[in-house]
Amino acid sequence: MMACKLVGKLFPTMKSLDAKKGEVKAEKAVEKAVAAEEKVAEKIDFSNVKIEPLFEEMVDFDTFAKSDFRAVKVKECEAVKKSKKLLKFVLDDGTGVDRVILSGIHEYYEPEELVGKTCIAITNLPPRPMMGIDSCGMLISAVHEVDGHEGLNLLMVDDRIPAGAKLY
Repeated sequence: MMACKLVGKLFPTMKSLDAKKGEVKAEKAVEKAVAAEEKVAEKIDFSNVKIEPLFEEMVDFDTFAKSDFRAVKVKECEAVKKSKKLLKFVLDDGTGVDRVILSGIHEYYEPEELVGKTCIAITNLPPRPMMGIDSCGMLISAVHEVDGHEGLNLLMVDDRIPAGAKLY
């Protein structure tokens, strides 16, 4: 039994059977918060990273405005059979109809780690058949070179952004 001191007197109190569970949950929450802080504080050395030069050719605003960039939620993701590079994404683009996009990023990501993520896609490209599957758009990635090797990061955004949100 625990005791609670109130106005100079002691009153016995009962400890809940679930108290230990609550303590364990609280400890785990603190551990997660500390890990998240450490990850944020992690410094990345970009001194040996090479990026492609910017395009010198300008594009007018009307041409840019024709590109429809949207937030998409990854509902399903799987490796495409008979392909070493391709992942098949089933995406929620906010229209209520699933969108399929194939992306050659399997070298950088495993399908299961992408399910539930919010990514950015260009959605108004014409369908492009790959390995017998129509890819209806393109997921946006950042590409760079580190020590002579290509690096790629799929552009992922805050999960609070709803599927279909337009980017400007």
